[in-house]
Amino acid sequence: MYINNKNIFGSPCTPVLENPEFQTRWYFKYFLGKLHQNYVGSDVDKFPFFLSVVLTDANHQCVPQYRAILWRKTDLLLLEEQEGSVNFKFGVLYTKPSQLTDDEMLSNENGSEEFNQFVSLLGNRVRLKGWDKYRGGLDVKGDMTGEYSAYTIYEGHEIMFHVSTMLPYSKDNRQQVERKRHIGNDIVNIVYVDGGATQMSQFNPAFIKSQFTHVFALVAYDSSDNSYKLVVYSEESVPLFGPSLPCPPVFKVPQEFREFLIVKMINGEKATFNTPTFAKKRERTLDMLIKDLYSDYMSDSSKVAMLNRRAFSDVLPDPPRSSRRKEEARQVEFVRIGQALKLDTIVKGDAPTSLATTGLFKRAPWEPQCFYPDFGHDIVCGDSWADTRLVISTENSGVFVIEDSVSQRQIFDKTIQANQLNIVEAHGILLFRTEKGRDSKIYVFRLSEFDADMQTEVKSKPDLKDHKLERTRGCSMYAISKPGGSRLKMVICVNRKLTLMQWKHSAAWTAWCPASDTDTVEGFMYLREFQIAEQPSIITLIESAVGSNSDTCSICVGYKHQFDIITDGSGTARRLFAVQEGTKAHLVSATDLYEDEEPELLLCYNNTCHFQKLSETNNTTEFDFHWNSIPKDIVCSFPYIIAFTTDTMEIRLIINGNLVQTMAMPKLKLICSKNDIYFATTAPEFFHGKMERLQMDQQKAERESMSPPASPHLSPETKPLRLYRIPLNALTGVVGPYDRKCVNEGDDSNENKTVENLKLSETKSRTSASRSCTASPTTGLNATNLLLHKT
Repeated sequence: MYINNKNIFGSPCTPVLENPEFQTRWYFKYFLGKLHQNYVGSDVDKFPFFLSVVLTDANHQCVPQYRAILWRKTDLLLLEEQEGSVNFKFGVLYTKPSQLTDDEMLSNENGSEEFNQFVSLLGNRVRLKGWDKYRGGLDVKGDMTGEYSAYTIYEGHEIMFHVSTMLPYSKDNRQQVERKRHIGNDIVNIVYVDGGATQMSQFNPAFIKSQFTHVFALVAYDSSDNSYKLVVYSEESVPLFGPSLPCPPVFKVPQEFREFLIVKMINGEKATFNTPTFAKKRERTLDMLIKDLYSDYMSDSSKVAMLNRRAFSDVLPDPPRSSRRKEEARQVEFVRIGQALKLDTIVKGDAPTSLATTGLFKRAPWEPQCFYPDFGHDIVCGDSWADTRLVISTENSGVFVIEDSVSQRQIFDKTIQANQLNIVEAHGILLFRTEKGRDSKIYVFRLSEFDADMQTEVKSKPDLKDHKLERTRGCSMYAISKPGGSRLKMVICVNRKLTLMQWKHSAAWTAWCPASDTDTVEGFMYLREFQIAEQPSIITLIESAVGSNSDTCSICVGYKHQFDIITDGSGTARRLFAVQEGTKAHLVSATDLYEDEEPELLLCYNNTCHFQKLSETNNTTEFDFHWNSIPKDIVCSFPYIIAFTTDTMEIRLIINGNLVQTMAMPKLKLICSKNDIYFATTAPEFFHGKMERLQMDQQKAERESMSPPASPHLSPETKPLRLYRIPLNALTGVVGPYDRKCVNEGDDSNENKTVENLKLSETKSRTSASRSCTASPTTGLNATNLLLHKT
């Protein structure tokens, strides 16, 4: 049964490839052709495994590191090639109105002018005879599969299209076997419907008899406004894949449609490899390969004597200990063979995308922008203030206001360290928590006190006296409601007691009478208290569902091995989710999401993300996905979810957990994500153009000329922090809140038709993340990529 993805919600985001090869084919990229070692062994359960180790400067910080891959039941170059396609072949089927069988569709000898225009949009017309690039199974010697085809490269992927009207046509063969042999064996087929979008409703995937095709992209052209319409069908076992379709699914810019369609098809084929049919076949193949390798290198008694052999990487006999030249010759030969294998793989067209280029420069939606190039203090926390300022608390240096690429100025001296800090622009206040233990308190200041033209001197501890919020002494943490709500709420944790407070003015009232909202600590009103079982490590305020009583809220509390939920009305706590018994739990975060106007939490612990509806208490792991490393912070910006560790930023899709990017960033620290995402790292600058870099380098040189010379023994750890911003509108593809809900087109009574795999829920006054997910996430390469610092 196929799922019709026609009824879709929201606006499209920038199309991105899911689980890209440069994020998974690590052995090819980092090991092959370099001097490294591959070890073989078996675990306590007698399952064979392989370990590949190479010495590398992985993070470009001049720090030698060991990069390692652990292969468990999932050969190195051969094993990686089982993880799915690098290059792709897609079928393109031309169909006329009223054609109801694949025999009829394949019997169209030629296509219409609009169809030929569409094929030329997909790729270049290439002569097959003598073709020396990726051929997608087509004959390139004797024109046995036609004289011409359509070919393109996208993001390093070579794509050959099997166009039905370009494949051999036979008047005497009603089934057109030669055409069906190629198109029927393609995982993804594009079906071009002649006659416009009104003819699309007549199509049914059952018309095409194929046990191999899992995804159909139905395309129609409207000559009245020169637009393309797209409907996607996928077999029900195919996991969710992006990008989301626009609403309505109409594209008026041909090149944008081409990019969207190609990315959708590539992601669709990758998702299909995670269906039970393909996954079991791949698992059996990998299991057989790794067992054969293990048998080859462990059965021979001469090879079992591992005391005399370091690894099965040796491609020449072990040299005598006294013969250094023979050892060097062995290493040279090992590298030569690896480079020959790499070259052969590239020539065959099976190289990962990292080695292929399209000649086009395309900015990724998560590309950071340099906000401030040189910040010399360790950051504790911070928040954004309007679009051009950050307020940052440091370790032992006080609190600073930083202007976008302009300047930094201190507003609190080093006697004050804020361990939590929030800017509430709707009411013009600064909240922060200082100290630890019994001396910890929360303070409230007006933002106007820190405007550049108002502040006269740096504040110190005596200035805090009149700004202390009552009932907060000894607080270990606090949480506030999200921006955009009708009321600002704050929950404060003191030992095993939670205190709920609320700002006495609504956001609407303050917007109407801003001059009258001048309170600080007196602006907060006490509401109620809750007793909990033990002191928590996480608290999150959960907003009410859209349309419900805005005065009610819930509190998610995380401690030890579980997350509890406390309802404001009753004050009682119930268990929401418990980490599997026997697992050492490190709770990371509980993030408030929305789906279908119902609150939902993203609970993160260890390297796991779990989606939990508030109305459910079962511990289902249907939506769980896993990070490569345990994160310190999580940011959700639909359709992406970003994990921040101490040295990497990992970006995945929120609907299925698919990996789209990993970036190495030393000393990475998330600052805030209220509006745009701000973070600090010692990584090199990210600049859009050469001129910007020259200007920044000149400014840096001028600063360095005024500074004393650096110590020759200065380590990389002392590099200054650079502050970066990732604009949220670049990630989401829209500006402002998602404030509309798409109405389904037409009458859709087919029981096989369900909601498109990406959906945005309706919201009223804030930007929220929504996830429509009914399938387990797809997974990438079953290997662990480790970076081990050399000691």
